Amino acid sequence: MSDEPDADDLTHTTSEGDAQIVDVGAKPDSVRRAAARGTICLRESTVAAIEEDEIGKGDVLTTARLGAIRAVKHTWETIPLCHQIPISNVETEFDLGDDRVTLTVAVETTGKTGCEMEALQGVTTGLNTVWDMTKAAEKDGDGQYPNTEIESVRVLEKEKREL
Repeated sequence: MSDEPDADDLTHTTSEGDAQIVDVGAKPDSVRRAAARGTICLRESTVAAIEEDEIGKGDVLTTARLGAIRAVKHTWETIPLCHQIPISNVETEFDLGDDRVTLTVAVETTGKTGCEMEALQGVTTGLNTVWDMTKAAEKDGDGQYPNTEIESVRVLEKEKREL
């Protein structure tokens, strides 16, 4: 007996193995919420410059927040089999440590499918925006970024409540 799933059991493929979007048309609407978190490791001096709004490109956290929200709203355009869903709320929270910035993104929708991909997309884009805004401060003499690393991106919660 194989551990491989039968092709008919896969939700994102046809019986012939071709990719397809999942048909959620018959599912009832429900209230959905998902939250994700990730961290970018930076130099302590870079985090201090973010806190003091001394990064040459501008306000890092505001720009990253806008990037995260935009990414949530456009997830369906970048992840091939993701449904376009109505976003009712996006919450972003930054936590600055000595040598890191942690971003948590929570997304809410009412619809037929969840929003964890949107939360993950918000976190990764928000953290990528932090990197883009701070890369001049992070670069060493060899043009490398030895301290800059995005890590621990994960879904924290996924909730579904019936209407």
